[in-house]
Amino acid sequence: MPKSDYATLKQLARERGLFDPQPVYYTVKITLTLVLLAGCVAFLILVHDRWLQLLNAGFLAMIDAQLGFIAHDVGHRQVFRGRWSNLVAGLIFGNLLLGMSEEWWIDKHNRHHSSPNVLDHDPDIDVPVIAFTEEQALAKRGLARVIVRYQKYLYIPITALLGLSPRNLSVRFLLRKESRHPVPEALFLAAHFLLYFGLLFVTLGVGWGLLFFAIHHALSGMFLGSAFAPNHKGMPVLDADNQLDFLRRQVLTSRNIVGHPITDFWYGGLNYQIEHHLFPSMARNRLHDVQGLVKDYCRALAIPYHETSVLQSYREILGELHRVSAPLRLTAAEASKVDASSPI
Repeated sequence: MPKSDYATLKQLARERGLFDPQPVYYTVKITLTLVLLAGCVAFLILVHDRWLQLLNAGFLAMIDAQLGFIAHDVGHRQVFRGRWSNLVAGLIFGNLLLGMSEEWWIDKHNRHHSSPNVLDHDPDIDVPVIAFTEEQALAKRGLARVIVRYQKYLYIPITALLGLSPRNLSVRFLLRKESRHPVPEALFLAAHFLLYFGLLFVTLGVGWGLLFFAIHHALSGMFLGSAFAPNHKGMPVLDADNQLDFLRRQVLTSRNIVGHPITDFWYGGLNYQIEHHLFPSMARNRLHDVQGLVKDYCRALAIPYHETSVLQSYREILGELHRVSAPLRLTAAEASKVDASSPI
């Protein structure tokens, strides 16, 4: 039986050693991130200027994003290969340091990876207050319909909520008893909230502590939103019955951001989104190395490969959000004309 296009590409990448573990890279990456986190905590304890602590909240939001990228890589088994080492690392970086159930996130993220931008299958395009197709826009009701009508302008502010959403959904996940490791997940999650709020209230007091919390999580959500939005938003949305094979489904629904040391840091390597979706277990520092191979392979098979700048990605995202929400902005008279011209 002949190999699929994807199997051939994966074999080429494997022959180049691009799936080899990267212990040195991750040791350095994790160590530097934890040092930054420790510095943030030390600043919170030692510096008594509360206005400066609000700047510290923004710095912690940036560290949160880096911790999130590490938790993401752990979930994909890029950092460790063993089952128990991944479980422990996930509990530390997800539950303890971020206050997010790693198991909830892995379940959600695996569904996204298997069906990116596929209606009724990808949880990342099932958002209460955002529409990615005209049908989704027309189905919104109440406040959500008003928000979607102007989602081009509200999308970036809405990402501020992403800092709280994973925490909320993680708690609900555990309360529904869907976790395979409910006790350690709950204990590490509880430890996060006790340590986080305990430290804030002891050092800043309740009022300033809550203000720190609000700024930290709003900016954390916007950091993560800025990193995740360019990956698939504004790219083709597929019907559930699409017949695309794995290679084409992953490439056609993903967008790359041009690689650069700054974008590699800001996006946690996910600016190589096409390569990450094709090889989710490949360490992030090898995604740039495999990019040339993937580009050449897609060119040979006439598969469109989309890579653009940060600014252009947002033009595409916001433009598409505006386009799909256009039916909600029709006036009553315009809607009547559309209905009258529709075939019976």
